[in-house]
Amino acid sequence: MTRIKSAVAFGALLPTALCLPQNAPTDLKGHGKRYDMPPAEERAQAVVDAFRTAWDGYYTYAFPNDELKPVSNSFSNSRNQWGASAVDALSTALVMQQKDIVNQIIEYIPTINYFQTPTEVSLFETTIRYLGGMLAGYDFLSGPLADLADNKTNVDALLTQSQNLANALSYAFDTPSGVPYNNLDFNNRSNDGGVNGLATVGTLVLEWVRLSDLTGNTTYASLTEKAESYLLNPSPPSSEPWPGLLGMDISPINGSFLDAHGGWIGGADSFYEYLIKMYVYDPDRYSTYKDRWVLAADSTIAHLTSHPAPRPDLTWVAMYDGQNLSLVSQHLACFDGGNFILGGQVLRKQEYIDYGLELVNGCHETYIATATGIGPEVFGWDSADVPADQAAFFNKSGFYIRNANYQLRPEVIESFYYAYRATGDTKYQQWAWDAFLAINATTRVGSGYSSIENVNVEGGGGFTDFQESFWFAEVLKYSYLIHAPEAEWQVSKGGNNAWVFNTEAHPFKVFSGSS
Repeated sequence: MTRIKSAVAFGALLPTALCLPQNAPTDLKGHGKRYDMPPAEERAQAVVDAFRTAWDGYYTYAFPNDELKPVSNSFSNSRNQWGASAVDALSTALVMQQKDIVNQIIEYIPTINYFQTPTEVSLFETTIRYLGGMLAGYDFLSGPLADLADNKTNVDALLTQSQNLANALSYAFDTPSGVPYNNLDFNNRSNDGGVNGLATVGTLVLEWVRLSDLTGNTTYASLTEKAESYLLNPSPPSSEPWPGLLGMDISPINGSFLDAHGGWIGGADSFYEYLIKMYVYDPDRYSTYKDRWVLAADSTIAHLTSHPAPRPDLTWVAMYDGQNLSLVSQHLACFDGGNFILGGQVLRKQEYIDYGLELVNGCHETYIATATGIGPEVFGWDSADVPADQAAFFNKSGFYIRNANYQLRPEVIESFYYAYRATGDTKYQQWAWDAFLAINATTRVGSGYSSIENVNVEGGGGFTDFQESFWFAEVLKYSYLIHAPEAEWQVSKGGNNAWVFNTEAHPFKVFSGSS
């Protein structure tokens, strides 16, 4: 991969925000913000600059705590006080080939004590961020990017620490059914005794299987495969209102589903994502997962596809409760276009790619309709439920805003990335560039980047003073990769992928019979 070194006239060179190109439109409110694109190398470098700005703020004011609070130049610990932002940033620093940051992180990771934390532990969040980040780091640094590590001992420690973390978490699976509890108290090895969820059970298998394959210890895979088996064979039948589409609450006592509501939404989303990604990882072992993804994909197209009355040209996926639809979706759900595209590439099914591109277009529209050029956390398109003060907005854009926050989420840019990799159409690079500039201009504050209160108010309506760890792992990685040179970890246009991204955008080498 060509290392990008050239400086540009925008990026982290300024203390408050990226400079926009001199010919940038200044008043396109409600019509989208489109900027001339500089050469790809400069676009990629601008994202690197933003990454370094965010990292420098975090490293100065928050490290080794979990997150930076950029307005107050302080920190928070929402992810167990193990340095979530550092571990989440590792794979992005690697693909950007930022050697100094890579070594700062891998010098730190061996010092983490994964058996102790003052906070409640989420099995799901810890798996996708910490375990995923370390395994991706190990795959890169024991493989194509080995030259970026100054100390080989630190590379070996990534795998050792992955085992330590999984060992610390593994008691979660000690339930009558094998479906784990998600919320854990390490102080007394207890759990919250509650139900678990579709995503929080169904988004473990990729990371734990990869750990098994790297270490030769099959226990890690077996634990998550048993839990997943209840999702592949759901009961009771009423919890599957259409083939492949499931409810969301699951009992760790007997593995049964407790409801029949869901969608490609937060709390369910990455279960569907991982069905096809496990097939990408190893088609021989996980063909059944692919079959379940096809069922879910076909049912989604047939039953959940929805077009808003004022804008029938747009396509979104509805939520459901049983077979009753709710015309509501989320920024979180906007990964769905990318996932359909990936499935279509891998399975050589153009209809899935085409459907995914429709979904990508719909989510792009949620960005270009707002005052900031950023899409909202939650939006709806039910003509009977439009707030009076959004009637004109709805009639023009096809949706209304139910939650106006933007929490530094990646899903829309993620789907732009998959669309570009599948089609080669540079409009998706343009969309990603416009989104990156809008996000940078609106969320950049103090020593980093912060979630904002209202995407439909110029300036974002105020800062929450919180820089998510997935800002490093996902937003900046996808924003970079869509403009970056070819590399073996880039998603393949032809569907023959050498790497697969976990839901936190940490890339793993696909299984090849040996690790």
